[in-house]
Amino acid sequence: MSRPRIVIVGAGFAGYRAARTLSRITRRHADITLLNPTDYFLYLPLLPQVAAGILEPRRVTVSLSGTLRHVRLVLGEADAIDLDGHTVQYTGPEGDVGTLSYDRLILAAGSVNKLLPIPGVAEHAHGFRGLPEALYLRDHVTRQVELAATADDPKSCAARCTFVVVGAGYTGTEVAAQGQLFTDSQVRKHPLRTGMRPRWLLLDIADRVLPELDERLSRTADRVLRQRGVDVRMGTSVKEATHNGVVLSDGSFVDTRTLVWCVGVRPDPLAESLELPMEKGRLLVDPHLQVPGRPEVFAAGDAAAVPDLEKPGEYTPMTAQHAWRQGRTVGQNVAASLGMGERRAYRHRDMGFVVDLGGVKAAANPLGVPLSGVAAGAVTRGYHLAAMPGNRVRVAADWLLDAVLPRQAVQLGLVRSWSVPLDTSSPELARVPGRSEKGAQDQHGDKRGPSRTGAQDTDAEASTGSGGTEHAAGSREPGEPARNRPGGEPAHGRPGGEPARSGPGGEPAKGPGPGPATATGPVEGGRADGPGGTEQPDPVQDPDAAKHPEPPGPVKRPDSRAGGREPGPGAGPGTGGEPPPGTPAVHKPHPDAPIAPESRPQHPSKGDS
Repeated sequence: MSRPRIVIVGAGFAGYRAARTLSRITRRHADITLLNPTDYFLYLPLLPQVAAGILEPRRVTVSLSGTLRHVRLVLGEADAIDLDGHTVQYTGPEGDVGTLSYDRLILAAGSVNKLLPIPGVAEHAHGFRGLPEALYLRDHVTRQVELAATADDPKSCAARCTFVVVGAGYTGTEVAAQGQLFTDSQVRKHPLRTGMRPRWLLLDIADRVLPELDERLSRTADRVLRQRGVDVRMGTSVKEATHNGVVLSDGSFVDTRTLVWCVGVRPDPLAESLELPMEKGRLLVDPHLQVPGRPEVFAAGDAAAVPDLEKPGEYTPMTAQHAWRQGRTVGQNVAASLGMGERRAYRHRDMGFVVDLGGVKAAANPLGVPLSGVAAGAVTRGYHLAAMPGNRVRVAADWLLDAVLPRQAVQLGLVRSWSVPLDTSSPELARVPGRSEKGAQDQHGDKRGPSRTGAQDTDAEASTGSGGTEHAAGSREPGEPARNRPGGEPAHGRPGGEPARSGPGGEPAKGPGPGPATATGPVEGGRADGPGGTEQPDPVQDPDAAKHPEPPGPVKRPDSRAGGREPGPGAGPGTGGEPPPGTPAVHKPHPDAPIAPESRPQHPSKGDS
């Protein structure tokens, strides 16, 4: 008799815990397959410390194959689920399409960035849900401080050293708190103009920081942020984002090159494609985490609307604390459905929350006891060490080194701005030239539509702006792929896979010399621990298209905000390498220029990853 097949979609807090629980209970009496875009579990609570240079990136990742015994790992993103056929279709990391059959299915796809219809945000902001985004932010902030230190114009210096974070929940609060410390440490090595220091703004439409938590925790966090110099503005949000800054809801304009979007998350759209009963985008399940009418389908984490037995009539919130515990329960119940153990209803009482504010500062209320200062900092770090499923010694070692040694503020340049757009379906994966996020989905009938694929639909909006006004190509970061080439790929026939050198940023030269050309090329919303799909837009007319034909592909949304709208030092005619024959002017690629196509590039207290 064949062994039952269990497929788990997503390796966030819920999916990872479910796989570990099932592996322990079934003891090789079932085939367990875990489908995930990456080969690691990401511990989201410590991601702000990666962006601030405290922890190395691999410290917050836990190897799936190394920690999940008897679990088969399949790299890929789920495209569609056939409930009647009991199959999951997925796309692998190199565009290959596969199918997994199951007898039991656990949907733990997590959540994606919450996008709001605010003009310019999709084009100029970056989220903070994946490792590539954290690495990009660290490089970007470092570059802005270094450029500001050498800027002759006081206005340019101030704009580069102004960092705007939208959303005062867990993530936004920690990013602003850690970011202020990070930039303050940098300016000790790169002093700014007299009387000038880095400025961080934290915005939220709520009336207080951390509105979802106890008021005492909120007051503690607010006090620490203000003492540190963070400009906390409650009841305020972004009305419009441009390449020069942001217009706030109070009518004021803030000159900035950095906009970090931390307004929250929404359930992964994969659940919506199942056409089952939903609750605000989350798949409805019973207290045993089972989908009514589909006894073989279970769901947990941010993708599931789980009844809160402690608060009748409500559903458990989308936090990683719940996702982690639901993962254990769903694993036990799936095993029970196969005759191994007894099923149980999910019931949980909050044990408290912790918020790391950087340095020795934190806010915590373990078991309802409010703490602040050094005591809260010790509890917070102890909690994270206990909650992490691996890398505890390495994390503790990095904390110790950070306490006694200065941080290394260098630009690695591994993640480009265009490869981590806000409107991505997979922030855990950096976009690469020449390949869509869901290259094969149009051929296989994905039902999720434009919210789940490459950049096609949203890139169209990015080039014209959410408000319908066009943005000049000069607002892009120099060296990024031109929007008027399908796929955002470097032009063919140019050495090293670099973009066209006939104009700034790799754009075709217009007339006798370089100058801004209007780009109205095509531009999803959301992200996923799981998967996406959109239609291929019509290519924009390009004067050089006939000379350099491009294969179909997604349009990469260049980041037109921050750090590099002005050509870097040395940019200009005659400073680059030798151009191809017939190329009018040569410009040195910006540090954010796209790399060659061959290179490829979850807080128990915050939310499922």
